[in-house]
Amino acid sequence: MSDDTATAKTGYAVIAGYLRSLDSSPGVYRMLDSEARVLYVGKARNLKARVSSYSRPSNQHSSRISRMIRETATMMFLTTRTETEALLLEQNLIKQLKPRYNVLLRDDKSFPNILVTHDHDYPQIKKHRGAKKEKGSYYGPFAGAGAVNRTLNQLQRVFLLRNCSNSDFESRTRPCLQHQIKRCTAPCVGKISKEDYARSVADAEKFLQGRTKGIQESLADQMQEASAAMEFERAAALRDRIKALTQVQSAQGINPQHVAEADVIGLHIDKGQACVQVFFIRAYQNWGNHDYYPRINGDEDPSEVMEAFVGQFYSDREPPRQLILSHGLDNEDLMLQALAEKAERKVEVLVPQRGEKAELVQGALRNARESLARKMSETATQAKLLRGVAEAFDMDEPPKRIEVYDNSHIQGSHAVGAMIVVGPDGFDKNQYRKFNIKGDELTPGDDFGMMKEVLMRRFKRLQKEDPDRKNGLWPDLLLIDGGAGQVSAVREIMDRMGIHNLAMVGVAKGLDRDAGKEEFYRTGKPVKALRHNDPVLYFIQRMRDEAHRFAIGTHRAKRSKAIGATPLDDVPGVGATRKRALLAHFGSAKAVARANLADLKAVQGVSDNMAQTIYDYFHENG
Repeated sequence: MSDDTATAKTGYAVIAGYLRSLDSSPGVYRMLDSEARVLYVGKARNLKARVSSYSRPSNQHSSRISRMIRETATMMFLTTRTETEALLLEQNLIKQLKPRYNVLLRDDKSFPNILVTHDHDYPQIKKHRGAKKEKGSYYGPFAGAGAVNRTLNQLQRVFLLRNCSNSDFESRTRPCLQHQIKRCTAPCVGKISKEDYARSVADAEKFLQGRTKGIQESLADQMQEASAAMEFERAAALRDRIKALTQVQSAQGINPQHVAEADVIGLHIDKGQACVQVFFIRAYQNWGNHDYYPRINGDEDPSEVMEAFVGQFYSDREPPRQLILSHGLDNEDLMLQALAEKAERKVEVLVPQRGEKAELVQGALRNARESLARKMSETATQAKLLRGVAEAFDMDEPPKRIEVYDNSHIQGSHAVGAMIVVGPDGFDKNQYRKFNIKGDELTPGDDFGMMKEVLMRRFKRLQKEDPDRKNGLWPDLLLIDGGAGQVSAVREIMDRMGIHNLAMVGVAKGLDRDAGKEEFYRTGKPVKALRHNDPVLYFIQRMRDEAHRFAIGTHRAKRSKAIGATPLDDVPGVGATRKRALLAHFGSAKAVARANLADLKAVQGVSDNMAQTIYDYFHENG
């Protein structure tokens, strides 16, 4: 540590020193410690007034704010034109910088939608996640893949729409299994007219828009007509579709009568931990729920936590027309303005006290309370297991981050390395990493050579990104698949990289390789075994199995991609759509490579210039 850092001033006096250079503009401020780590990001309608409130001791400061002020060594400021801009910038910086004293939304995954495509005579219905680039109607968001898959499964039973890709559709000569189990009308082989299929698509879209009453009445009328005409097979099929539609509606649970489009958000705080439960209501239907566990310090007001959650949650998502909340927001007018700008329409925020909306909030709160109780129970169990690991392997304190490595390959081909991470909250899947093995000099099946490459790449990056080991990215314990030889070799790699005092344990299966008789190897210590029924042993087995599962899954994905690869993948300008068109037209990549220029120009979606590019690629590189 330098002398300047050691004598750096912090606290109220440092903050007061900035007041002379500030005016009453709106903006965002950052508070940093003596090592330039961001402690807190905040917004202000008036920067000078807000910073002034931090510049003198006050009984109104919570213990968290007082600690933050004491640690503050420098501040940074960004002025904005409006307070709304400051709010949006604040939320983006919080997500990017993850300051210690801010409420932080940790799980930030995207949500899937259902897409009804519009680029084909017989539209496809499918799950979609990510940017909405494909032409079609999008319905969502759904709370997760499970909610989408259930809804798709039910929609196929009712409306019998295809879920196959366009290339599969074009290449079929007879109906697939979906038709045989009455999940598709087989438009691929002409079992239904274009007009009748279009009516089914329209009905499916009406259902996804919440207009189900007319659909049920129409199906009932068709069933009556078929029955009167003594078309009993058709009448039975329509009866089955009506029954399936009824089951869909009952399976969705809470279907509010007076809430067309809203997110219902319930917050529960207990013992310094928080759970936020979000229910997605679209088209008067419940499209699932998701729980979040934002990082809090424990002394925040519920309104502060709710405002931070709403700001971060909708920073990269389009908000619905209504937000129905369990707690109000500190700056509701400002948040409403920011949400309206994001959605380009009015957004309403409600904190209902009675009626149907209040019942929805109570349901979200009950789920949040139960989810947090389960989470806290699991966390307590996890903490006990981590303490057990520390005791078993003579560590000074329980590990906060365990990294487990594994490789997967078939006779050296498509080799991948995998790393999983385990911490106080269990398996941290956001931190999992996969490594494509690049070493050309490795002999096929050289497991240790692969492990060496993975570890060197992993720790070289750590040394570059977090040289001082202050960001929580360094492991406290490495679990290695192998015995004394592997541990010794890994230790040698670490020593060569200048990495010392890193605990590592080799996990070997023992002489008879029976699960439950694992032996544990450490440098300079005798071989250790744990009791057959020791929970710590089961925990280590679970970690090893999870690493193996992740490695195999990564390997299979790489192998599948390689199997599906064609020379067309390397042609400039040929993406997935053109690739499908070329394969459908010529039958194989080899035939495309042999095709003359005139034939290439005849392919739908391939321009004259693109045909020339494809022709030149294969004839110059052939």
